[in-house]
Amino acid sequence: MTFRLIAAAAVFSAALVTGSQAGAGFRFNSIDGGMIDLGSFSGQPVLVVNTASLCGFSGQYDDLQTLQDTYGAQGLVVLAVPSNDFNQELADDAAVKEYCAANFDLTLPMTEITSVTGSAAHPFYLWLKKEYGFVPGWNFNKVLLGPDGDVVATWGSLTNPTSAAITSKIEPLLN
Repeated sequence: MTFRLIAAAAVFSAALVTGSQAGAGFRFNSIDGGMIDLGSFSGQPVLVVNTASLCGFSGQYDDLQTLQDTYGAQGLVVLAVPSNDFNQELADDAAVKEYCAANFDLTLPMTEITSVTGSAAHPFYLWLKKEYGFVPGWNFNKVLLGPDGDVVATWGSLTNPTSAAITSKIEPLLN
């Protein structure tokens, strides 16, 4: 099945989705420079989380790192997508990177500050809305992509990353 999103790649810096890899066809600008290509994680589960440094849920960064540390060797990738869509992110990418390193010692991949809602949303989030009806309602919403790039499950802010609700979906997908 072929999915298409019509978006200006220059504006969104993302690939169009084609083929059966569904969510695996998207690219994000990395906070470290370069690109994060979801396609490079083909065959692995990926937990994509829209984050914000000044949010009351920012303590979940510790739990996201715990997931990466616990399951990373078995194939899980946890991707943090900082967003200011709910007006709780720091002023720029450098400040976000410094805050996360100093307060949470994050080693998981992180994108640049990225829009996740509305017409300016990154194509990955536009695809989630179109194909699955999922739009982040706040910071720290979670989307689990299976090894084939399809959405396995989604959760809101209140669901802790290390909860059984999430780990019970991740564990069957691991190597």
